[in-house]
Amino acid sequence: MTVRRAVAEDLPRLEALYADARRFMAENGNPTQWRAGYPSRAMLEEDAARGESYVCEDGQTLCAAFLFRPPVSGEETEPDYAHIDGAWKADGPYGVLHRVAVAVPGRGAAGFCMDWCFARCPNLRMDTHRDNAPMQRALAKNGFVYCGVIRLRSDGSQRLAYQRTE
Repeated sequence: MTVRRAVAEDLPRLEALYADARRFMAENGNPTQWRAGYPSRAMLEEDAARGESYVCEDGQTLCAAFLFRPPVSGEETEPDYAHIDGAWKADGPYGVLHRVAVAVPGRGAAGFCMDWCFARCPNLRMDTHRDNAPMQRALAKNGFVYCGVIRLRSDGSQRLAYQRTE
């Protein structure tokens, strides 16, 4: 598998992948984390334009997609992470991994993406919905440790927060 930045030509495949991920989550007890249409095409376009959207491929086959935001000196990488009911395992600059979607769950693509990000930033944070048991298992399997609960600034909803450090 290889990882590369997403480009505009990837948008139709990304939209289909995220639609499949929404169906998978709904079928596995998590119908509300990514409400209909999330992430939107506009959001995917913005992510790609900022250079934060990535695709994981095996040859020409799209295996996964994700957003990776590395730390920026002097800035909070993810403002939603500024306050946590619990404690982060490590301070200092951290990268953020969001919106991981895999084409075929259970085949290792999520772990591959997590490892790819960790190789570029050995202090990673991620969050997921309380009902997203498959992602919670993937995080634990790939070295992330549960740290507590954060609240999204957009709507106040809670997310389980995880961190992977060296």
